[in-house]
Amino acid sequence: MNDDHDLDLAVRLLADTPTHEGRDPALLGQWARTASEFGRRMTVRHQTVRVVERDGGLEAGLFARYRSRPPVVEVYADTVARAERLVAERGWRHWFPEGSVRAAALAHEQAHAWLHHAPVRAEFKRALGHTALRLGRRRLYAYVAGADEIAAHAYAQTACGLGRSPLLLTEALAAAVSFESEN
Repeated sequence: MNDDHDLDLAVRLLADTPTHEGRDPALLGQWARTASEFGRRMTVRHQTVRVVERDGGLEAGLFARYRSRPPVVEVYADTVARAERLVAERGWRHWFPEGSVRAAALAHEQAHAWLHHAPVRAEFKRALGHTALRLGRRRLYAYVAGADEIAAHAYAQTACGLGRSPLLLTEALAAAVSFESEN
């Protein structure tokens, strides 16, 4: 049941991505499933990356951000702290153990860094199967906007042993912060 719900969240993420207006929901479901499977089985080569704690993530809607030059992951302490409180408020601690929000944010950014490697990116595009150009038997595979987010969330869930996709927490936190700012 949780896998189905997490897949629904992933499909909604794709459907809400501007380049996917009007796309067949079945195609979005296929891409979401493929991206999740790719992320779950991805083996990320860990690289030494400096981690910097910052605030301001709640306003920017960020848990963490990877920057490639120089390689650094910025972890937004205010977002992580609010997400940890949300997990406790919602009774989700069995899915997201104490400290797992930060760990998942770091794993998510590691996955993004790994997906930037040309061979991995090419394998991901082939797996998704979105053809941009076809010339006889040759195909040029296209980028699927949002699919990398789904893969990174799936990787983080697997790497951190979480009961649910961090996509659930991301969506719930966005709703909570929006509600709090309106009131």
